[in-house]
Amino acid sequence: MANSFKSKKLIIVISSPSGAGKSSICKQLLHDDPQLNISISDTTRSPRDNETNGTDYNFIEKNEFERRIKNNEYIEYANVFGNYYGSLEKDVTSALENGFDVLFDIDWQGALQLKNSNYPNILTIFIIPPSKDAIYERLKLRAKKSGDNEQAINDRMSMYETEMSHMDEYEYIIENSDFEKCVSEIKKIINVARNKSNS
Repeated sequence: MANSFKSKKLIIVISSPSGAGKSSICKQLLHDDPQLNISISDTTRSPRDNETNGTDYNFIEKNEFERRIKNNEYIEYANVFGNYYGSLEKDVTSALENGFDVLFDIDWQGALQLKNSNYPNILTIFIIPPSKDAIYERLKLRAKKSGDNEQAINDRMSMYETEMSHMDEYEYIIENSDFEKCVSEIKKIINVARNKSNS
C-alpha cells in the first residue's frame, strides 16, 4: 500500500520531443510555484557548456549508474542517445515527505515507468511544438548556447516522430507556440489536480 503522504502529493510528469521547450517550462513552473520540487536526474552524459552538476543533472559514471540500477535505486530510468538518465527514488520520496509536489522533466520511457509504479496522483503532460520545423530551429539555437554539434541536432530530429507517437499516452497535450500561455495552461491543470487530491 502507498504511504499516506503519497496519496496527497502529486507527481507531475512533463515530456516532449527534444527542443519543444519542456526544460524552460519546468524552470518557469519552479520559479513561480513554491510547492514544487524538481526531480534532478542522474545522467551518464557529459555536461553541456551551460549546465551545472547538481542543479541541471547529477553527472555520474556509467558503472555507478548501472550499480544503482542493480540495487533498484531508480524510480524510473531510460537510455537516450546512448546515455542513461534516471530519478533516484530516495530523492522523490524525501521531497514528497517534505510536502512538495514533485516535477519530472523526462521522456516517454520514464513516464511509462512512473505510471506503472505504486505512486498514486501521477499527472502526465505532453508538450508539442507548433511544427517540426520549429523544433529544428530551436535545436539549432540551443546548440549555439550549449555547444551541441550538428550530429546531436540530427540525432534529436531523428527521434522526433518516435517521441510524438507517444503523446496520446498522456492525460494532457499542450502546444507550446506561446510560452506564457503554455505555462499558464499547465498551472491551471496542476491546480485542478491538487484540488482533486485534497478533496
